Amino acid sequence: MSSVLINALLTSAPNYDILFDSLSWPKESWPEKERVEALTAFIEGIGQHLAGTSDHKVVFESAKKQQIVTKIESIIWDQCVPFLLKISKENVTDKNVALQDSRPRQSTAAACRLLGVCIPHCGDDVVGRLAETVLPALQEDDAEGKLLNVEVAIEVIAVLLPSITLDKQLTQTTLSSALHCIRTFSEAVVSKVTVRLLLTLLNSCKPGERLSSVLQFTLDELFTWHRSDDTAAVTERTLLCLTVLSDHLLPPTDLQAQCQDLSISTSRPDARLERQFWMIVQAGLTHKDMVCRKRSLYLLKRCVAFSEEQGAECPTCPSKEDELLFRWSPKDSQLLREFWEDYALVMETLEENQIHVVRPVLNRIDALIQTTATDTQASGGACCHPSWLLCVYQRMFDSENKALMREGVYHLLDLQALRQPAFASAFSQFIVGPFMDVLSESSLFHRAMGQSIGDCPELGVKLTAFLTSFFGSLPSEERGALLLPLIQRLGSRHWCAVPVLFLSQALSCLPRTPLLGGQGLQAIREVLRVTMVTHPVLLRGASQCYLLNSALCLMQVDAVTLDEVFSFLTHFHADESLCRGTPLWKQVAAWLSDNEGNFKASVEHSALPNKGSIKAHVQSEIHSFLQVPASTGHSERLPDPKEADKLARAVLLCVDMEVEEGGGGGGGLVEELLGPLVDTLGRLSTNAYLPLRKTDKCLQLVLRLFQLGEASGPPDDRKLPEDTPLLTMKKLVLKVVDSVQEFLLRRLCSELQELSDVGRAELYLCVLRQLVLLYGASPQYSSDMQRAYFPKLVRVSLDVLTNTTQQVPSVASQVAQAVAMASLAATCDLLERQAADRRPETTSALVSLRSYFYSPASSDPQGPLHLGNVNQTLLKPTSGQSDAGAQAPVLQDWGRTAAHFVRDQWVCLGFLGRQAGPGRTTALSGQTLRAALGRSVDALTLLPSGLVLPVLAFMSTALAQVALCDEDLCVHAVTLGWELVQGLTRNPQEFWPALRGFVGAAFHRSVLELEEDQAPKLISVLKQISAEMMVLSQAKTGVINVLIEQCCRCWLPAGRHGDEAAVASALRYGHVLTEACVYGPVYRRDVRLILEVQTYVEQLGEECTVNLVVNGDNRDDQTPRVCVLALLSHLDPSRPQHRRLLEELVTQLLQKDKDISKTKTRYYSNSLQHRVKNRVWQTMLLLLPNLQEGFVASLLGDVFAAGFCSNQASVKYLIEWTMIVILQRYPEHMESFWGCFSMDHEKTKTSICTFLSVVVHLDLIVPKLEDKGPQWRRALDVILQWCFSHNFSVRLYALLALKRVWGLAAARAEAERAGDGLGGLAAVVEACLSQAEAMQSTGNANKNWTRIQEHFFFGAFHPTRDYSVETILYTFPSLSELSDDEWIPVWKCEKMAVFFPSPALPLRNPSPDLRLLQPGDWIQQDKGEQDKEERWAEVQKKITPWRLGIQEQEPELQLAPQQRAARLGKAHHGALVVVATLIDKPTNLGGLCRTCEIFGASALILDSLRHVEDKHFQSLSVSSELWLPLLEVKPVELTDFLQLKKSEGYCIVGVEQTANSQSLQDYQFPQKTLLLLGNEREGIPANLLQLLDVCVEIPQQGVIRSLNVHVSAALLVWEYTRQHLQPR
Repeated sequence: MSSVLINALLTSAPNYDILFDSLSWPKESWPEKERVEALTAFIEGIGQHLAGTSDHKVVFESAKKQQIVTKIESIIWDQCVPFLLKISKENVTDKNVALQDSRPRQSTAAACRLLGVCIPHCGDDVVGRLAETVLPALQEDDAEGKLLNVEVAIEVIAVLLPSITLDKQLTQTTLSSALHCIRTFSEAVVSKVTVRLLLTLLNSCKPGERLSSVLQFTLDELFTWHRSDDTAAVTERTLLCLTVLSDHLLPPTDLQAQCQDLSISTSRPDARLERQFWMIVQAGLTHKDMVCRKRSLYLLKRCVAFSEEQGAECPTCPSKEDELLFRWSPKDSQLLREFWEDYALVMETLEENQIHVVRPVLNRIDALIQTTATDTQASGGACCHPSWLLCVYQRMFDSENKALMREGVYHLLDLQALRQPAFASAFSQFIVGPFMDVLSESSLFHRAMGQSIGDCPELGVKLTAFLTSFFGSLPSEERGALLLPLIQRLGSRHWCAVPVLFLSQALSCLPRTPLLGGQGLQAIREVLRVTMVTHPVLLRGASQCYLLNSALCLMQVDAVTLDEVFSFLTHFHADESLCRGTPLWKQVAAWLSDNEGNFKASVEHSALPNKGSIKAHVQSEIHSFLQVPASTGHSERLPDPKEADKLARAVLLCVDMEVEEGGGGGGGLVEELLGPLVDTLGRLSTNAYLPLRKTDKCLQLVLRLFQLGEASGPPDDRKLPEDTPLLTMKKLVLKVVDSVQEFLLRRLCSELQELSDVGRAELYLCVLRQLVLLYGASPQYSSDMQRAYFPKLVRVSLDVLTNTTQQVPSVASQVAQAVAMASLAATCDLLERQAADRRPETTSALVSLRSYFYSPASSDPQGPLHLGNVNQTLLKPTSGQSDAGAQAPVLQDWGRTAAHFVRDQWVCLGFLGRQAGPGRTTALSGQTLRAALGRSVDALTLLPSGLVLPVLAFMSTALAQVALCDEDLCVHAVTLGWELVQGLTRNPQEFWPALRGFVGAAFHRSVLELEEDQAPKLISVLKQISAEMMVLSQAKTGVINVLIEQCCRCWLPAGRHGDEAAVASALRYGHVLTEACVYGPVYRRDVRLILEVQTYVEQLGEECTVNLVVNGDNRDDQTPRVCVLALLSHLDPSRPQHRRLLEELVTQLLQKDKDISKTKTRYYSNSLQHRVKNRVWQTMLLLLPNLQEGFVASLLGDVFAAGFCSNQASVKYLIEWTMIVILQRYPEHMESFWGCFSMDHEKTKTSICTFLSVVVHLDLIVPKLEDKGPQWRRALDVILQWCFSHNFSVRLYALLALKRVWGLAAARAEAERAGDGLGGLAAVVEACLSQAEAMQSTGNANKNWTRIQEHFFFGAFHPTRDYSVETILYTFPSLSELSDDEWIPVWKCEKMAVFFPSPALPLRNPSPDLRLLQPGDWIQQDKGEQDKEERWAEVQKKITPWRLGIQEQEPELQLAPQQRAARLGKAHHGALVVVATLIDKPTNLGGLCRTCEIFGASALILDSLRHVEDKHFQSLSVSSELWLPLLEVKPVELTDFLQLKKSEGYCIVGVEQTANSQSLQDYQFPQKTLLLLGNEREGIPANLLQLLDVCVEIPQQGVIRSLNVHVSAALLVWEYTRQHLQPR
């Protein structure tokens, strides 16, 4: 209609200038959209007349034509350009207002349409000027002086492109600018550039040389960019561009035919031949962004379809230089098509991210692999490069779903194709990179279904087999090149303990092959030094063992020197892995022996006569070690102890190597190697000119030799039977021990006065301690030096400490005091260990030491003592040297020295306190101890947390006595100590020693034995702290173990029954016993994994050396229960105190069960509530034999009440077993039991099954009854009433009980003899039993009847015969589907040396029958009747929308949908267009049509209007298609349709998750919105994504990643409607 008006106007009004002027607007104004559109229509109409294409021709003279063209050009410069500048200015002014905002968007579209109708009538110079004006806006994102905003500039250039492409130079400039935008601008701009510029430019170029050159230039730029920077962001943008180019690079069949008709040359570039193209596609397939993955898969599909349509070889001439990532051959067309179809299916399915969806297509992965592997073995090129399979695994590894990630790892580990060398080589870098990355995820190593605690995780087993097979498949020349980066990967990032352990274990199983040189040892050192520092000790030690074993098997001996080997061995700690006497140590010695002479010669030892000999190497190292330059006279720091450690290991390994070779006992070699060392030691006391550094190194070496020579840990199992080397070493040192001790005494007493001497004193005291232990183990050795040594050291040290008269502290005086106090502390430690003899001289010296700390307050020696030199601190010395700066680095450690000085004081005080215990002649008064305890509180605040152990040790000797005179001080001390421990929870190195020290002090036996009236506050605080420790142990496993073990040691000090004071103490802290009986937290999965792997390592035993070296911390969460049960096993119920403890414990346990039942009427299986209740009744059964009859009678009501509660199956079995045992032992309570069947329990009717289960075992109770017949008859009466219950489970239990009771022949005969005739009752019973047996032909009923009879509780289980600790703690939990971390194996009780089993309750079950059973599938039901559902509540009904009949509607159907809606008052006010062209399911389309009509969408676009006739469509649309405009747009037409709507000012919105998606709850829909919906399975195709102005995603909270397309559309349609809903 507009064209008719324009023609009429042009023919009737020849004065066009007036028309132009009337339609134009002032430059400074913002024209209305309608004015711009009118001017556009006018110029478009007049243009047709100028071109002669109008039906109503208007003839123009040439002058008139020129005048009109000039006017049109003025429109461009005076109207369009200023208007565009104004739009740009508004956009720049408000950065938050994007082009999708209504006014700027619509104005830009209108201005560009006007410009578009003007350009065809202008010359090339106008186009060039416009391009020069606009193109600078594309150069820099934030460049100043730009005339146009970049978004506006893009739209303008898009209009100019058809004219620009006529100029080759201008085309090149525009293309370069567009590519520059793609590289530098924001994501939103890049998307517009690709669609509006790049795509338009390609569409504007005619097929031929120009188009080919543009394509080639674009590809070259993209490939070069990605080759230089292959980051994720670059991959994302290059994929976007390639998707835009895809229609021209890979044209569909119809376009190819068109090109052929036009005889276009085949110069079009083929991206399939470019390796970089496929690398970009593969990078996109594994990209983090879903849209990138979709684009890559789209390109891959297009390439496959294009190749199949062409039917030609690709590539035609394969290059031998580059590997082919893609190949197509017509002869293999079907195979290749099937392969890529399966590949696409797998990649699309992986997007679902759900294992139950992905697992069915995993067999397609196997098919892909088989195809690739088979083709790789063929002589020709592979049909598919293995890198495509790596993309599949990479996608699985990157999944957020851990189950899918684990499935991918398992699938790769089971990959048989990797046994082929070519395939293994292709996977090698992937194994080192992404595969190692995914293995760092600890959760993958959880136990698989069916595995028990202590089993090696399935992944650990598979990993070991995989690495062995994989390395065996690799070509030999590639193995070392792969192994080194694999180990380096372990040291390059933070790894958790579990993955490192199992990777180390897998490496240790590799076949012996020389692969690792010096770099390999360095890589392993980095793993030990960096990665494993924070790992738990047991797992760290196990990993060290495996890594050392790996190094021995894989080391290339001729590539490393002996010095490198021994330096490498120093990183394996003796207290964690490499300990002398262990199998690992012997393995190292044997390895050295086997490879002797093959090691690489070092430069230093190249001149040795026997340079390959280990003995010669060690001798040379000792010579070099002792070769020290003369002293300079200046202060010297201690030498690095690592050098002595390395040499000591080398000496011991060399000696043990000879012993293993059978070359003697090794004593001669020890004398030969250590001769120079012993000679130097013998001259220590006589040679005054011996360099200090040399003496230090000698003492370091001696100390380390003895530390490494003695087997640490549990020594008796590991010492060599005839340790000749160690004995020889001891004899050698004993020969010169007097010289050494004299030297040490001289140095400690008078010569240590420099700052560096503080560390030297520590060395001397360690050597002294080692020497005392040495001659203490040699009774035959004695000397005058020994007798006089300690008294002199004590006297001299006290003199130094008491004679401090200097006003200004000097370095010498302060260092002398620090050394003196350290010497006293070392002496006290040795005396307490009884390592040193307590001669009269020593005792006399200790009296002086006591006087130093405790001086008499008066002249009376028996009077009270005054607390003297306690918490005395060192003063920071002032240097008398002129160069004060030189002292600064040394004085930085002075704080540490001062802290050790205070710590050493408390070592001495603790020793004196233990020597002066209550009842001794040297006992301290309460006032003195009170003052000392007050000072200990101060020390806790003064000292670093790592030095407080001596303070806590002293507190253990003072708390009980001080509590009697100053309880508040004791409370303060205990509270402060507990706060200190709590502050260390994140520091495991200091936390555990501090915790043990605190528990040893606060819960010392003397403190626990305090009566309630003696220290009520202190006892209350200790109870509170014990409760807090219980809470802390929920998160930090092992905390409660320390408390329980300490308490049990105190409450059971010795003997069978302990003493009364200990039992009374246990009564006061009964809550600790109660909590310990039910202790066992439900840990997080990561914590549980660590505990289970530690159990696995422990069960390896001597197979893993760490178990021989590391003393376990005993942090097993089952240990507290076992400890308490061991304590309770010693109680004698005949003793009142013991009986009272048992009864109070049982009472508290039953109360805990009641509390749980009240608060949790329903609780999940294996929840914490379930576990606690289970532990309560396990303890009840264990204590039942020791309970008195009267007490059992008092708690019987609670036991019966527990049977009526809602309980899990395992708890029910234990309660039923408890009832059976009680009734069997005390049958007089049968009447109370029968009364339970008559109680009214409406809400828990099925709980009666518990009591029926007891009746099933009536055969054990009847022999104990006096009135067997009446009781048997009573049982029949009770059972029969439940045989007719409406509940199937109750009937089943009743029938089983009836069958068992009816089979008790003896009781039945006695009832008949008593004249109690059964009459018709027998017939009823027989009928019931016949009915039960008849279930054999009734399906599920038969299965349940069979299962309940075969269930262990009613079959193999015998309540009396199987009454054992093993059955209660292990067998029952395992048979009742309790989590396996609740199963306590009996060996843990046997391991507890104090466990005292009784004849009534043995540890092990005498019969193995029950132990051999497997868990059944019959679980007791205890579900109350469900509330009746309101059947018709909340039911959605389909309602016909109109009340008109069919006859009434027929006239309406003749109208258009909008008219029909208007007639009924349902006019559509919105401007929302919903495009459903990509949806093909009629059900979705029908529901969508209904939704769009209800919410007032302006139109719904379908791919075919025939969907409306589908019955599935109509069933969901319920006639909505009659009232909603429906349009048809084919999928091939969709791109043009979207471009058209975009030019009309519509904002194209897609429902898709991308990196730049906006949340639906935050997005504001423009008035003119087009909603594009994706396909049900694939979503929005990749080639349409770049047409979107914005992607909107729906916020999700659940696991499922996607909604149904109709549901998603409904949410967006409603949100649009809500935002634009006009208020009424």
